[in-house]
Amino acid sequence: MAHHDDTYRAGMPQLNFAGLSESWLLKECGDRHWDALARETPSDFFSDEGSRAYAAFTSIRLRAQGIRDARENDTFHIRTELSRVGPVRHLSEHRVSGRDGMSAAVSMISTFVRRTEERNNRSVARASFAMLKGDIVPMNSAVADMQEAARELRRREADARIAELGLHEDTTCAPLTFLPCPYNDFNGADFLYFASFQAFVDRAEWQTWRLADTPAIVSRELHYHGNINVGESLRLTFRRAFVGETRVAHWCEIERTSDGRKIADVLTHKTRRRA
Repeated sequence: MAHHDDTYRAGMPQLNFAGLSESWLLKECGDRHWDALARETPSDFFSDEGSRAYAAFTSIRLRAQGIRDARENDTFHIRTELSRVGPVRHLSEHRVSGRDGMSAAVSMISTFVRRTEERNNRSVARASFAMLKGDIVPMNSAVADMQEAARELRRREADARIAELGLHEDTTCAPLTFLPCPYNDFNGADFLYFASFQAFVDRAEWQTWRLADTPAIVSRELHYHGNINVGESLRLTFRRAFVGETRVAHWCEIERTSDGRKIADVLTHKTRRRA
């Protein structure tokens, strides 16, 4: 199991209107995941099939406390541990700690994928590596739970899991459509960037409810099922949602508008603080 620790100072890139930026945190933890992975895997990242391979996230889980109170120049720490949990699957766990009880835990599962058609993100398939380093460790209950959640949500059979967020009734909202921008939403490998999914959901939440008190994130789960090509649009639908005096929770499905295929499920829980 590889691990490393780093200290950060909160500046404008790390902060937003609601404290520590969740978008920055996911991007930073994603970069730490990939950096740790590069130390443990062949540097050329060519699969046994002979094509360029990429580490793609399949599930991410965030649990946060007190990040609303992060301020400019605050010091905080991130500790990252990486383990191999399958033939081409890795888990990274990131522990964030700061002043006044600020803390967050980010768990990220990735697998290696490849394109079977050049520059076509619809042609992504699982890649194999016979020479990956590191022993495979047994999946703990948290990893197994994330994988099961992805399967249940994809089949829309996650009633019990969704009920944990207090989403007992089907309160489907009108779908919202977004056209991702290649300059901001796609990464250097030409895939729709994993952190863009979270950003789309926050934009859809703001466009739907305009919650001026900017609720603070408590937990977020993102489960990825596919990708899109540049120029394709997305449809976001809040299948279930709760907006109360003290908290906000919702389950959002993200689909390709061209064929209706679901490419992600996002579960969100936030707390509200009245002025």
